[in-house]
Amino acid sequence: MSQATPVTPDLDLSSCEQEPIRFPGSIQPHGFLLALSPARHVLQASDNLDAMIGVDPAHALGQALEAVIGEQASLQLAPEIDAADIGQRPLYLCTLGIGPVRHFDVLAHYYDSLLILEFEAVARASAADFRHLHRQVGEFLLKVGDSTDTRAMSALAAQEIRRVTGFGRVMVYQFDDDGHGHVLAECRDDDYPSYLGQRFPASDIPRQARELYMLNRIRLIQDANYTPARLVPALNPVTGAANDLSFAALRSVSPIHLQYMRNMGTLASMSVSLMVKGKLWGLISCHHATPCPVAFDRRTACEQLGQILAMCIESREDARELQFRLDVRRIMVSMLAGLTQGSDFIDNLASVFPALLQFARAGGAAIVFDERVLTYGDTPGEDAIRELVGWLDVHCHGDVFHTDHLASLYAPAAGLAGNCAGLLAMPVSRIHKHYLLWFRPEVVRTVQWAGNPHKKDGAAAPTQLSPRTSFATWCETITGTSAPWHGGEIEMAIEFRSALLGIALERAEQMAELAEELGRANKELEAFSYSVSHDLRAPLRHIVGFSDLLLEPAASENVEKRQRFLRNIKDSARLAGKLVDDLLSFSQMGRAALRPTLIQMGDLVRSCIDKLGLDIGQRQVEWDIGALPAMRADPTFVQLALFNLLSNAVKFTGQKEHAKITIRASDEGAEWVMSIADNGAGFHMDYVHKLFGVFQRLHRMEDFQGTGIGLANVRRIIERHGGRVWATGVPGEGATFYFSIPKELNI
Repeated sequence: MSQATPVTPDLDLSSCEQEPIRFPGSIQPHGFLLALSPARHVLQASDNLDAMIGVDPAHALGQALEAVIGEQASLQLAPEIDAADIGQRPLYLCTLGIGPVRHFDVLAHYYDSLLILEFEAVARASAADFRHLHRQVGEFLLKVGDSTDTRAMSALAAQEIRRVTGFGRVMVYQFDDDGHGHVLAECRDDDYPSYLGQRFPASDIPRQARELYMLNRIRLIQDANYTPARLVPALNPVTGAANDLSFAALRSVSPIHLQYMRNMGTLASMSVSLMVKGKLWGLISCHHATPCPVAFDRRTACEQLGQILAMCIESREDARELQFRLDVRRIMVSMLAGLTQGSDFIDNLASVFPALLQFARAGGAAIVFDERVLTYGDTPGEDAIRELVGWLDVHCHGDVFHTDHLASLYAPAAGLAGNCAGLLAMPVSRIHKHYLLWFRPEVVRTVQWAGNPHKKDGAAAPTQLSPRTSFATWCETITGTSAPWHGGEIEMAIEFRSALLGIALERAEQMAELAEELGRANKELEAFSYSVSHDLRAPLRHIVGFSDLLLEPAASENVEKRQRFLRNIKDSARLAGKLVDDLLSFSQMGRAALRPTLIQMGDLVRSCIDKLGLDIGQRQVEWDIGALPAMRADPTFVQLALFNLLSNAVKFTGQKEHAKITIRASDEGAEWVMSIADNGAGFHMDYVHKLFGVFQRLHRMEDFQGTGIGLANVRRIIERHGGRVWATGVPGEGATFYFSIPKELNI
């Protein structure tokens, strides 16, 4: 049996990361390779061409394809090349007979500026049959569809691929976050040792090998004892550099890997990449103790099965991830609901301690708020928590800090492993030491390795790589770590932090609004006091004064004077009553709940005009009403606002011979804007800021009677709807009052 080429002295293999596995300069010898120009002349050939088809590779260079493989084979192959959509991945073209006894599956791909033809020797003379693919894929889909567990699906895939290929052992393993491979499933002949449940260290598959597994999803090594077939010439004639054989099915592999296989008792292997969400999730690894050819059609079936397994894994993982996040979010929502019940933010947090533990699957939790430390569950002591927060305050500046091995970052945590091997910490303030902490206890676990991952046996020179020679089970006990934090927990914790900050900000805004409201209430109280002392006292003085006049003997004798005194008393009492009613109405504006419905503004305006009929009397008022929309608002309150504005327009046009009141509406995108314009007394814009205040008048009581509360009511009604009010005016020419109602109410 031929032997693999040893590591050459001029090849620096001191680091697996530097090994040029994509540019080996050779192929596996169970086939041959021809690299063609666009005119299909041979630019490169493997040096086993003579052994394969009896053609000297040096003589083949520069020759047309038919001169190398024969006219009959060329005639059969040329139409296949013309018809095929050849890309960078090997594509099966046909099966050719070259010479009297040799048959080859021909694969083609364009890469590295060359059309690369690979001729794999096969025992059959007929073309590859892909019809069995449909049946195999269909049966596997039916089986795997009934399983929701990744291990069970992987076991089914291992069984099916072993049946298709005949390999003695097929394993499915997953890479963890550190790059170590964990064997999830295995199907093997009894003569093969089992690796089920064991781990292979990340160093077994170097970085550039993983990158190649992501590019080329399947790789076959038919015989680990092969002698590589070199490319002639050694460099790519087009680029002048070593050939990139990343996608070549016959690509030669690292001699270190071949020795690794032999040390493992494996002479043939095949790997199928499992790509999940664009990343190398794991591999399907096939082993055989003796050389084992696998034709392209069977490899294609295995690649398809691997892709189906990867898609099923992704689907199951997505579903599991979604369910996990939904569960965590549900807990978070219930916690947030509890945080809005009381007035003390910290006491509110402490009240949801049980949910906090469930949220992070933690053993204990703590709240640190300046000098206060509140704990729940299994936590370190208060002094230890304060010291930990002091360290976090100096070293951690992100939104969330998390680790499952705190002692590796914070030395004092070595003595806290019983309840604080893992930590999730959330700063609630950038200024003060306000933290929410979750603690996870130590989880002691034993990991079974296929060989000691921390050393390599063998007597290789220290400047060269040496593959592991032992794969005997080696157990490692890991201490000082907790269960790892799930990515969904970290993301939900960040979202929870944002929600907490939002609640704190909302509380601050509420306090600011309350302060503003108190300030406004104080001003209104001052105005109310003034009104009581001035506006309300004035009609009462009239009532008392005219009542005194009525009691005088002269008044009782003069009927006309008595009636005039009684009319003044009646008018004063009516004014006092209206003032009291308006004050009551204004106070109710801030308490009554809004009940918005869809209202027709045109109908509402006409209803208000009808009510104003008595006030208008015989006056001539021209009403100019435009097209008014339907809008969502509280009909009772909006009618009151409209009535106040229309009543004002009627009142302040009372001295005009021809009064005109115009009502319009405009669509301003997110809101409707109503305007009520009149040609009445108007006002000076210097005093517009006083217009909507309580008991504020811009005209003398003697000229235009009123309580000074109507426009304040309008403002309060519209602001309760989330809208705004404003006005413009010119003395002696009229005024226009505006108010807006949002189309989407947020009340």
